[in-house]
Amino acid sequence: MEYQEITARLADLPGHIGLYYKNLVNGEELGFHEKELFQSASVIKLPIYAALMKLRQEGRLDFRERLCCREEDKLPSCGALQHFTGQVDADIQSLCALMICLSDNSATNLLIRRLGMDRLNEEFRAMGLAHSRLERLLFDGEAAAQGLENRIVPEEIGQLLERIARRRFLSPALSEEMEALLLRQQIRHKIPGYLPRGTPVAHKTGEDEGITNDMGVVYARQPFVLCFASNRTDLARAERCLRSLALTLYTRCS
Repeated sequence: MEYQEITARLADLPGHIGLYYKNLVNGEELGFHEKELFQSASVIKLPIYAALMKLRQEGRLDFRERLCCREEDKLPSCGALQHFTGQVDADIQSLCALMICLSDNSATNLLIRRLGMDRLNEEFRAMGLAHSRLERLLFDGEAAAQGLENRIVPEEIGQLLERIARRRFLSPALSEEMEALLLRQQIRHKIPGYLPRGTPVAHKTGEDEGITNDMGVVYARQPFVLCFASNRTDLARAERCLRSLALTLYTRCS
């Protein structure tokens, strides 16, 4: 499948669709609305994690610090904290793991509150995310009703993932630690869906009403970044398209 055919398939999907692809060996790139803003859903957890790790490297955040999740902090849908009874104390290291691997919404809000949205957005800009932005807590219906949404740019997230994969985002050791956590992602029906069993994919998904996103690094023989965003779409169609495109690009890079 040639790139023109790929973009035609993306254009055929309903809604607002974006894709950014880069082969990390030969530098080959493909973009489709890759510089535009999209509602992030849980993909926003990836730059939050990156910002926390940056602060850790700089000595401005201790990952051993413990935060308390109260009953009123527990959120539905993804994650583990909602299933514990009573208050739960967990360190930042564990909350990051829950946020990335299980997309835990309760853990994410605890971490946002700990740092504050303004500080996190400052760190986003310092990391090179010029337009991706955190605007509200997860499950904040009042803020959403006011039009406040967390947003990401596929190309910006792709460039962040590339720096992590090349061990250039933070120190080589911390970049490798970030990659290892992303490889433990448990929501694997999107990019990995049609790939050969056991293919390593370091990624973060996001989904909500009319939204399905997945952004990560696929470790084919020639590793590549793949960032897919879709808003106001048909979820089943968009996810089938993403799985098929991921397999096409994997074959091209193998």
